[in-house]
Amino acid sequence: MGRERFNDWAMPSIEDGKLTKYNWFVQNSNNFQLGYRTDIGAFSYINAKNGVIIEDYAQIGSHCSIYSVSTIDNKEGKVILKKNCRIGSHSTIMPGVTIGENSIIGAYSFIKDSIPSSVLAYGIPAKVIRKLSEEELESMIKELD
Repeated sequence: MGRERFNDWAMPSIEDGKLTKYNWFVQNSNNFQLGYRTDIGAFSYINAKNGVIIEDYAQIGSHCSIYSVSTIDNKEGKVILKKNCRIGSHSTIMPGVTIGENSIIGAYSFIKDSIPSSVLAYGIPAKVIRKLSEEELESMIKELD
């Protein structure tokens, strides 16, 4: 598919607790950093109380939740989604998690621990399934050109 759909990409206006024009929203937006040519799906929720950084070219499917604070177990911590990582729809990322560069997280995953770079991970809780092949990585990186 490539990245041609991002030819006209522009940073969305982000107002605390209000839907963006793409129908996702952030609470505590003063602690939120959004990279270049990112793609966040509709109805995703980001709580950036303790910081959320989404680096360039990251993709987040629809209906995802990203929490830098959890009121259930009182965990807190910055969440970092590294460059070109991909998060499947309906996934949940908990406080203190980093998703590595070029990693792919399958849909409906619950990510409570950090995921290294260049792997495929999924599940409840998410586990690394395998390293991505050189061909897969080349294809992902080629899309960025």
